[in-house]
Amino acid sequence: MDERCGLLYVVATPIGNLGDLTERARKVLTDVDLIAAEDTRETRRLLAHCGITTRLIAYHDYNEATAAARLIETLESGLSVALVSDAGTPLISDPGYDLVVAARARGLTVVPVPGANAAICALSAAGLPSDRFLFLGFPPRTGAQRRLWLQAVAREPGTLILYESGRRAALTLADAATVLGETRRAVVGRELTKRFETFLSGSVRELADRLTAEDEQRLGEMVLLIEGWQDPGSADQVEQERVLRVLAAELPLRQAAGLAARLTGGRKNDLYRMGLELGLAQGSA
Repeated sequence: MDERCGLLYVVATPIGNLGDLTERARKVLTDVDLIAAEDTRETRRLLAHCGITTRLIAYHDYNEATAAARLIETLESGLSVALVSDAGTPLISDPGYDLVVAARARGLTVVPVPGANAAICALSAAGLPSDRFLFLGFPPRTGAQRRLWLQAVAREPGTLILYESGRRAALTLADAATVLGETRRAVVGRELTKRFETFLSGSVRELADRLTAEDEQRLGEMVLLIEGWQDPGSADQVEQERVLRVLAAELPLRQAAGLAARLTGGRKNDLYRMGLELGLAQGSA
């Protein structure tokens, strides 16, 4: 890389509470030559709050291709650029991908400046499994396409995270109930980091009904989190093994397998085979 080229900073900005802007982000936004913003009006409010006067240009979905080319020229001329979205981390359901790809293809340095992200913010407080998750962004707007979209992730074991507008959230949750099952646990995160931050928990059907009935719960954009798919067979097998181990400690394996089958609904032969594999037949009569 030519050391005379500028740096491209990908800067996370607050999703609601302006106090969440990091000191590093504030310094970068102050020091760069140019800020490329998804919504210059929103970014201008943030800069005014921080007393930052760096020049702004628009960089959004509608001008991304042409604006990216101009910004690459800017970087290669030796000027540094900060890329920001209207809220949160750029590229995460926001513009910026074309610019980052082009910058890397030209050997330019891209520097992440981490901070707020609505999906991770919601996941951290939702009380759903966080060891594995799948971020899906915004779902399709039409019901038929949305149901096909959900069907593709119906057997994803990780927590599903998606963004949705308040006016479509109830419809999306209703489609999730149809495709994924009405009893899937879900959480709706609304107005995150703001004064009226709200988390609603329940099944996807319960939350769809609640949002339909309560107008105030449909305000603003939301993060929807839905419990991942759980193989019912695997849960049953764990319980069958537990019961079998308890019984086999006191009874001959064949008798223990028969009784465990009656208690758990499993098949006697399968449970007997499980006992043999687990070594539970040792010492039994």
